[in-house]
Amino acid sequence: QINFVACQLFALLAAFWFRIYLGPSHASSAVRHAFATLFGIYFAVFCFGWYSIHLFVLVMMSYGIMSTASIPNIHRYSFVVSMGYLTLCHISRIYIFHYGILTTDFSGPLMIITQKITTLACQLHDGIGRQAEELTAEQNRLAVKTRPSLLEYLSYLLNFMSIIAGPCSNYKDYIAFIEGRHVHMKLLEVNWKQKGYDRLPDPSPTGAVMYKLCITLVSLILFLTLTKNFPMAYIIDNEFLDKTPFLSRLGYLYVVTQAAKPKYYFAWTLADAVNNAAGYGFSGVDEKGIFRWDLLSNLNIWKIETATSFKMYIENWNIQTAAWLKRVCYDRAPWYPTALTFILSALWHGIYPGYYFTFLTGILITLAARAVRNNCRHYFLSSVPLKIAYDVVTWVVTQLALCYTAAPFVLLAVEPTIKFYKSMYFHMHILSILVLLVLPIRPQTHSMRKPQNQAMKNSIKSK
Repeated sequence: QINFVACQLFALLAAFWFRIYLGPSHASSAVRHAFATLFGIYFAVFCFGWYSIHLFVLVMMSYGIMSTASIPNIHRYSFVVSMGYLTLCHISRIYIFHYGILTTDFSGPLMIITQKITTLACQLHDGIGRQAEELTAEQNRLAVKTRPSLLEYLSYLLNFMSIIAGPCSNYKDYIAFIEGRHVHMKLLEVNWKQKGYDRLPDPSPTGAVMYKLCITLVSLILFLTLTKNFPMAYIIDNEFLDKTPFLSRLGYLYVVTQAAKPKYYFAWTLADAVNNAAGYGFSGVDEKGIFRWDLLSNLNIWKIETATSFKMYIENWNIQTAAWLKRVCYDRAPWYPTALTFILSALWHGIYPGYYFTFLTGILITLAARAVRNNCRHYFLSSVPLKIAYDVVTWVVTQLALCYTAAPFVLLAVEPTIKFYKSMYFHMHILSILVLLVLPIRPQTHSMRKPQNQAMKNSIKSK
C-alpha cells in the first residue's frame, strides 16, 4: 500500500512535468510515447518488483497476436490469451497464498492491461474486419483502422498515468492525447463564435486536479478512520449474530459497506487526477459552459450514494470497467448479454468464490429490479408526492440490495459467504425470485442488433 501511494504521488508529479515540458508543442509524439512507456515500466518495477514480469510477458504475447493474427480472429485470440493468463495468475495467488493478498499485488495492473488488450483488439477488428454499416455509432467512432506500432502499443498499455491503477481508456483517445489532438477535437464540437470567443480556448486541468485531490484526501481520512473501525468480517461474528436483531444487522451491513468504499474512492480518484495532470481526460463542455475533465473518471460519488436503481448504481461505480464490459462482451454477446457480462466481470476480478456469489446474485437482482421498474414505475409518475415516495423507497432498497450483493466480494471465501446469507435469511434472493415469477418480463433490446445503417433506415421509415 505504501508503494502504491508513493508511486501514484510520484506519477502525479511526473504528470505535471510531462504536460509542461513534454507537451505536444515541445516534443514529438515518439518522444512522448517513449517517456510515458519508460516511466510506466519504472513505476511497475518499483511497485511490484519481480512480479512485474507478468505484465511484460502478457504485453509481448499480446503484441505478437496483434501483429500476426488474422483480423477476423484477432479479438478472439487476444481475449482468450489475455483472460487466460490473468486467470492463471489469479489461480496461482489462491493456491500459493491461500486467500491472502500479496503485499505487492500485481493483479490490479494485470487486470487493467487485460482490459486494454481486449479493447484494442475489438476496436481493431471493428475498424479493419467489419463494414461501417455493421457497426453501432459508438463502435464506428472508436474503430481503429491500422495496427499499432510496437512503441504505440507499449505506450498505450504501460504508460505511467495508468500502469498502477488504470483506468482503461480507448486507444484512439490515448493516441489523440499523445499527438496533441485530444483537447482540440473536443473543443471543435462547440460553436465558440456564438459564445463570443475569437479562437478556441485553452482549458487547464489544474482546477479539476485540485478538486480531485481534495476528494482523495477526504477519502484517505475516511479510510484510515472508518474502514478499520467497521470491518466487514464483524457481520459474521457469532456474538454479533446471536445478540443483534435482523433489522439492526441490516443497518450495520449498510454501515460497513459504506466504510469499505473510501479506499476505492481514494485509488480511482487519484488515478483520474494523475491522468488529468498530464493533460489527458478532457471530455468537452457542459451546458453551463464549464470544461469537463471526466473522460476517464471511474466513479460518480454523488450518483452512487443517491442511486435509486441497481442499474444507476452499477453505471456510476467503476465506470470504465463497466464501459469495457459493454464494449467487449455485452454489445457482442450472441445471447444472454446480461448474464454473460456478469460472468465475465466475475472472471476478470479473480477466482475467489465470493466474487461469483456477488455477480451471480447481481444477475438475479438486476433482472428483478428491471422487472419492477418496467411494470411499476409509471404508476408513480402522476404526482410529485408519489414520485418522491417512489424515489425514497427505491433508494433504500437499492442501497440495501447493493450491500447484500457486495458483501461476498469482501468476504471472499465460501464459508463466511454462506454464513452471511444464512444470517440474512437469503431475503434478497427470495424476493428477486418472487418478483420474476409474478411480474411479466419485457424482451430486452440489444444494441448489437441495431447497427448504424439499420437505425438510419428505421429513422427514414418513421419520417
